[in-house]
Amino acid sequence: MTRETAMGQKIAGVRGVPLEFWYDFASPYAYLAASRIEALVSATGAAPPIHLAWRPFLLGPIFRRRAANPSPFQEAGPEERRYRHRDIERLCHLYGLALKWPSTYPRGSLLAARVTLVAAEEGWGGAFTRAVFHANFVEDRDIAAEGVVAAILRDLGRDADPILARATAPEVKAKLAAQVEQAIAIGIFGAPSFIAGDGELFWGNDRLEQAIAWAVAAGAGAPAESGNLRARE
Repeated sequence: MTRETAMGQKIAGVRGVPLEFWYDFASPYAYLAASRIEALVSATGAAPPIHLAWRPFLLGPIFRRRAANPSPFQEAGPEERRYRHRDIERLCHLYGLALKWPSTYPRGSLLAARVTLVAAEEGWGGAFTRAVFHANFVEDRDIAAEGVVAAILRDLGRDADPILARATAPEVKAKLAAQVEQAIAIGIFGAPSFIAGDGELFWGNDRLEQAIAWAVAAGAGAPAESGNLRARE
């Protein structure tokens, strides 16, 4: 059976309904989602099953397109930064997740995102994604550094040198750039974001459960509880 992504791209050989997880490794809320998403998907017992697609991208190019503030950074005010900081701490306590705030924030995620594209093609994108988030938000390691990424790969039992060579090749660089453009075309503006099976966009860790429920309903051919939102737009 073949399914399609939100942009109409075929996912060959996939049985079930896709759920796309879009994330930037610099995002602490994406760390929360990455730590929870696989267990939540598995717990649905959905039939047909949900196919989880790992979609790393970069927020910087999206932020640069803001007309009022063309900066590659979020640039929240001090009150909002304090709130987000405390919110992440509360949520980590709620979910039972470890947290050590990065001594440098935000950290660059370009190389890690490129490596994830290679990992996802080979079927270990989830394991690598979790390891990178853990390195950044639990161990305070510089995930922008090639040596740190190489160490993460070796810890996963992977041969780091050929993977890094492939990740920094023009083909993978172009693929990540195209993935960022795809995110913009879909309407993604922040991370984490989720695209449920019928192309429905959800933004934020607090929308993860809703996105999964929507995907389950789409896979079963049932109308979503919220109705056809597009019909009312």
